[in-house]
Amino acid sequence: MFRKYTLLVMAAATISLPAFSQEEGPNRNEVTVQAFGSFLKTTTDNGVEQSATNSGGVLASYRFFFNNYNGVEVNYGYSLNNQNFTYPGGSTGVQAYSNEVSAAYVVRRPMRYWTPFLLAGTGGLVFDPKNTPGVDSQARAEFIYGGGADFRLSNHIYVRAEYRGLLYTSPDFGLPALAGSGRITHRAEPSIGFGYRF
Repeated sequence: MFRKYTLLVMAAATISLPAFSQEEGPNRNEVTVQAFGSFLKTTTDNGVEQSATNSGGVLASYRFFFNNYNGVEVNYGYSLNNQNFTYPGGSTGVQAYSNEVSAAYVVRRPMRYWTPFLLAGTGGLVFDPKNTPGVDSQARAEFIYGGGADFRLSNHIYVRAEYRGLLYTSPDFGLPALAGSGRITHRAEPSIGFGYRF
């Protein structure tokens, strides 16, 4: 009985896909390049305080919309800052590149001159130390959320103002003094940039 219901649901979904995908229209694709600020919350765990210098970076995004209101996006972000650690007996800092790859669901409300939107998704951050011997690169899973608005300049060009929040476990770079000090931290990323809709 369960198998019959499963087959029925799958058949209904398959039949509805062509109708869903036939909703043709212009401006269903968007590419955007933004400059962002990176502001990390200071956290403490197992006697280790972790923070990072405020910095900036670049975010490139591609969005595809299934209809006027719902779509998906993929992102690549790049920044450089110092990850700082204070622990019993000392402190250390690691200058590291941060590379982000993420995907998110986007919901928007197109209006005449501007389009507000919300997003939520997941991805990964790779922390790659710069000029620090004996320190390993590290990858961390992330959850992202955010919102913003696109402000129309022409039929195809817009300005995007956006806020994104990233939740992830802070890196420890495999340093013995930081072992077991993984903690959930929050990075705030306000950004602004230009986009092209086609």
